Amino acid sequence: MNNNLLILFLFVPFLLYSQEETHPGFFVDANYFYGTIVRHNKDIAHLVTNHPQGFIIGYNKKTFGEKRWHREYNYPDWGFSFVHQNPGNDILGQNYGLYGHLNFYFLKRYIVLRVGQGIAYTTNKFDLETNFKNNAYGSDFLSSTYLLLNYNKQHVFKNIGVQAGLALVHYSNGNFRAPNSSTNSFTFNIGLQYDFETEKINNPAHTEDDPVTEPVKFNLALRSGVNESDYVGLGQHPFLVVSAFLDKRVSYKSTFQVGADMFFSEFLKKQIEYLVASQLDRSLTGDEDYKRIGIFVGHELTLNKLAIVSQFGYYAYYPYDFEGRTYIRAGLKYYFTDQIFGATTLKSHGAKVEGVEFGIGFRI
Repeated sequence: MNNNLLILFLFVPFLLYSQEETHPGFFVDANYFYGTIVRHNKDIAHLVTNHPQGFIIGYNKKTFGEKRWHREYNYPDWGFSFVHQNPGNDILGQNYGLYGHLNFYFLKRYIVLRVGQGIAYTTNKFDLETNFKNNAYGSDFLSSTYLLLNYNKQHVFKNIGVQAGLALVHYSNGNFRAPNSSTNSFTFNIGLQYDFETEKINNPAHTEDDPVTEPVKFNLALRSGVNESDYVGLGQHPFLVVSAFLDKRVSYKSTFQVGADMFFSEFLKKQIEYLVASQLDRSLTGDEDYKRIGIFVGHELTLNKLAIVSQFGYYAYYPYDFEGRTYIRAGLKYYFTDQIFGATTLKSHGAKVEGVEFGIGFRI
């Protein structure tokens, strides 16, 4: 769930709050976590020397059914959170992040899943002269995602509740600047919460809403951004993605997609030129086309005017071998109107990020 994923997610609370009436219910929580950095890439093995630990502090605004998305998602919370992580390795430094988050409840609200996305600052990024071993973070600012899956017990003693469970914290700059091996920390957490209501407020009974379906719609989207080759020193270069696809909304929550992408990735052109000139890859001639065409299927999960996007693609035109023929895209869309949308998405090949895409499109 960097510049890796989505800067847009940091503003989810503002976007949701601006469309609904105010209500007094809110609570704060604090969690301590301790765990391990996952060796998702052999290139970061030298950085996994100790156990990361840190804390998560959150402000959480309750929902009470004023909007349909409240009812559809079992009255979630939205809010902001701050995360500090000490990875236990001086090469990586310390990380400080600010996030927008959503809490989703299950099993009579005893289980809560929090999804947080935001921006983090790292104190000791890669430097070719002074910190060349830090191949995880190539920039000061990182996109960061965290997930909490907790047992949640509110009002154990008056306004105080407890929570405990698992947390996954991810840091990456989305290949905005090399190197970018990224880190994923799998941790256990325990914490307390304090409800500022004088007594527990129950959500109303679930209201039956009318079903939502739509005919097939045509979409055209333009996405762009900046990224860099893994070969340090080749510089940052712009990219452009042109996407055309059909979608079909089958319910209030779900819309399915099928379409095609055309990729113009300038960093690949520079990478091919470098590999040929340096003779690091003698299989290349220099005539390889850096452009690619992919076909994909996808899904949108609707939350009011927001949608969570997930797509799986395959390169039908693939003249230069870069990280395999399949790709995934994940991120957020915001519908300014029923026809115009903006999007921030992360494109990757498995755990290897290619870039963060900022886009705009129309749907008719």
